[in-house]
Amino acid sequence: MPYTAEHKRSTRARIVESARELFNRKGFVDVSIDEIMARAGLTRGGFYNHFKAKEDLFVEAVMQYMHFDPGTRWKSLDFDRTRRGKARARQMVDAYLSQAHLDDVEGHCPLIALPSDVARATPRVKQAYGRLLETMAGIFASSLPDEAGDARRRGLALAALCVGGMVLARTIEDEPLRREVREAAHGTALELVDRRSARGTRRGKPTTARP
Repeated sequence: MPYTAEHKRSTRARIVESARELFNRKGFVDVSIDEIMARAGLTRGGFYNHFKAKEDLFVEAVMQYMHFDPGTRWKSLDFDRTRRGKARARQMVDAYLSQAHLDDVEGHCPLIALPSDVARATPRVKQAYGRLLETMAGIFASSLPDEAGDARRRGLALAALCVGGMVLARTIEDEPLRREVREAAHGTALELVDRRSARGTRRGKPTTARP
């Protein structure tokens, strides 16, 4: 009896989630197809019913994070997808630069877990990684007032601050310094969300915002 479409979707999702967690923990090169399938409770032969190669799975694992729900995985966080504006940007910063995210190695965003692997990967993988970064920066930008046409620049800066802060914190073994780096990035990111644009507009003329 052939499997239903729903069964196939469910199986594919299990494979992707298994791969994402293993890639986060061990990197792309050191994870085998056998490990991925065993973690998903499946045999190696079933892999090729869904993917042509491990690289295809890597791309999907990166893209899958676009639909990640922090509130579901990290119950301690107050995360509400209905929030808009600066409240939405603040909760993204709070979730991304949270202790829960830092501690959850298998749940890390690919932007902080896989930069070295992506740097050595094919253009297709790099494109997927870039799309994830664009999505993150775009959510920040759309949540901020575009007072002087600088929302995208601030969105990219916030994404870079969140990702960079977590990459550094993830590599530090000294716990006090690790916490200090994360908290510094978190505080600075919130300041960037809340501050007014360095340039404002009044009656169509550029003005300088007060500090």
